[in-house]
Amino acid sequence: MTLAPRTERHTLRDVRLHDGTVLPTLALACTTLGAADGEPVLLLHGSQGSAASWLTPAWAGRMFGPGQPLDAARHHLILPDALGSGQSAKPSDGLGPAFPAYTYGDMVAVLHRLLTQVLGIRHLRAVIGYSMGGMHTWLLAGQHPGWMDIAVPMAASPVPMGGRNWLLRRMLCESIRRDPAWQGGRYTTQPPALAWASTFFALASNGGEQALRAQAPDVAAADALLAQRLAAPFAGDANDHLWQWEAARDYDPTPGLDRIRARVLAITSADDERNPPALDLVAPAIARIPHARHLVVPPGAGTSGHASLMDARFCADALDILLREAPRLA
Repeated sequence: MTLAPRTERHTLRDVRLHDGTVLPTLALACTTLGAADGEPVLLLHGSQGSAASWLTPAWAGRMFGPGQPLDAARHHLILPDALGSGQSAKPSDGLGPAFPAYTYGDMVAVLHRLLTQVLGIRHLRAVIGYSMGGMHTWLLAGQHPGWMDIAVPMAASPVPMGGRNWLLRRMLCESIRRDPAWQGGRYTTQPPALAWASTFFALASNGGEQALRAQAPDVAAADALLAQRLAAPFAGDANDHLWQWEAARDYDPTPGLDRIRARVLAITSADDERNPPALDLVAPAIARIPHARHLVVPPGAGTSGHASLMDARFCADALDILLREAPRLA
């Protein structure tokens, strides 16, 4: 048994994407930790993230330790880097704008193939996903209903991509593409619009209303906060960002909702800017799924809007109960 994270890159061959493109090889990275013979739990990160998103004091420090809900001594924790992210294949590896324009459907398909055909995972105790990973969790639960006992989509709506979420993604991407320095994706230095547009997107769709108000209670403080964010080092790649944000264009889990067999715990935060609770998008889906419920984290000290649920203190107790009580389907 090894409790230390271990990352490996795996190669899939002859990968067919949604548009008929066939990739002779496709590299996907995956980090694992915990007991190799423990109950497998899949954790799926958000956009611009990687396996490292889960290895923080705010999450791993509250979830993976002795006696905690996902105690690594009892669980086999599987943390893949999604297609287009982290150490998995992405435009910045060399193909640039020639990299295939993948979709969420492609990402979920190659993920399922990696786990079943390469890692030999026949059944999962749970799938837990945040934001993009939450949307992938909705898709996996509907497309492979007997593959998991528990599905926990966090900060993700079970409806087709649209509304402000998509509009802001398109604005982010168009801002980058319209920067002359982007050069059709064949830039040698990162276009300045990447950092500006990403900062704008983050302020518009993440961070929490109360948290931002506390950080920027007046014009001077707000200007200082913005200057600080714009001056911060930005390590992203423009094409990687474009491909990741636009991959959501085909997201629609609704056809699979009635097929879900897993115990579902949908977790959202009441101050989530990207998935506003006023839209009431989760309740109709929950009503279609046997053994499903919705947990809403109220805004308060320490919440940060869309990002709140990457702090496990807001969901650890609910996850602990679910992991202990949910029946096994296989």
